[in-house]
Amino acid sequence: LARQDMGLQRYEQFIQTDAAINVGNSGGPLINLAGRVIGINTAVVADSEGVAFAIPASIVQQVADRLLVDGRVIRGYLGVHIQDMDANLRRYYNVPDGEDGLLVNKVLENTKASASEDGPAFFARLYGELRPAVVRVERLTPNIVEVVMRAPASARNFKPGQFFRVQNYEKNAIDVGHTKLAMEGLALTGAWVDREKGLIAVIVLEMGGSSNLCTQLKPGEPVVLMGPTGGPTEIPQGETVLLVGGGLGNAVLFSIGQAMRQAGCKVLYFAGYKKRHDLYKVDDIENASDLIVWCCDEADVPQPRRPQDRAFHGNIVQAIRAYGEGEFGEQPIPLGDVDRIIAIGSDKMMAAVAAARKAELSHLLKADHFAIGSINSPMQCMMKEICAQCVQPHTDPVTGKKSFVFTCFEQDQPLDRVDWGGLAERLKQNSVSEKVTANWIRYCLQNQPAQAAE
Repeated sequence: LARQDMGLQRYEQFIQTDAAINVGNSGGPLINLAGRVIGINTAVVADSEGVAFAIPASIVQQVADRLLVDGRVIRGYLGVHIQDMDANLRRYYNVPDGEDGLLVNKVLENTKASASEDGPAFFARLYGELRPAVVRVERLTPNIVEVVMRAPASARNFKPGQFFRVQNYEKNAIDVGHTKLAMEGLALTGAWVDREKGLIAVIVLEMGGSSNLCTQLKPGEPVVLMGPTGGPTEIPQGETVLLVGGGLGNAVLFSIGQAMRQAGCKVLYFAGYKKRHDLYKVDDIENASDLIVWCCDEADVPQPRRPQDRAFHGNIVQAIRAYGEGEFGEQPIPLGDVDRIIAIGSDKMMAAVAAARKAELSHLLKADHFAIGSINSPMQCMMKEICAQCVQPHTDPVTGKKSFVFTCFEQDQPLDRVDWGGLAERLKQNSVSEKVTANWIRYCLQNQPAQAAE
């Protein structure tokens, strides 16, 4: 997948296949064993034994959509000439070892790059737009931190429900003498953006491993930021929406709830926590909702600050049932009016909500309501249908037929189709290596040299 630099076209991102493709087959479909079109055949390697290439279906769909709307495909164009940094150029420009990049050797006349500013000004603006850096790291709870980064281009393109891939640079990572504490790529959902200031905020749950290294990021430190990626959450017009957030999942719902309200939706929000000290960003949750029911497993339940809000000691499913059966008194937003449910949290919480809709909550909800969950399957490349680490099995509730979805391409998935057992197994598959890594990182942080901690 994602084969490039084949010398076949100017823009390349092919699927390589050993399927029997012959001269004259170009333009025909490449079909997988499930009968799904995954690409369009485009080329064969003449001096190989059965090696061929196809354009991915996702790219074909994007091109087709643009042709239908605009009649042509418009690609981004800066107006510069670039070339790879070979060993000679790296030495000439004193590029440190470990740093990658491209050399911009010419700015073309009468292009966007040269239209209103000279070369240095253009490159300074380009650097500011595309080189993300940390602004601040703030602890919100004993195991949750917020990382705010300046990344103007990414902030402008963010839509509610999307996420980012974040990691530090190895050359800036803490060196404990025997280990460079470089982070693996973390999939972190955007909590909020400030487009005017070019800021992005992501919320991190410290689970050991690389997530615990986020607190080591320093203001001004450049970071690797890919995105926004993933599919944005569908924002309907004028519906009654039930948001169900568990723990860290509430961070995802900040921007979703606010967008729903701006679209004229009524938002009923159930915010669940194990302990009261897990609560964070109360202002953002209130701004994302017309009515909140605060739920807590412990008896020390967060107390509402607004007159319409409620509090409940117990889990989220119990709270939804209590609300629907009138235990809180009058329902300003009747549970029976809910058109859409969005559940975001742990796999166990979302599975419980999915099951309860067909059991103890069935008499309280519309029969034709639509319910989705933001699925948190393991991810690696996060480049949409490339590495398949995030593949999530689905089961058709009517026919029982199995299918598969790339979660990094489509996080929001129908609750009735998700194979919750399969998701649980996927989340546990790397548990041993994750625990070993977490213990090693904890040891390194506790025993780092004094100068590295400054």
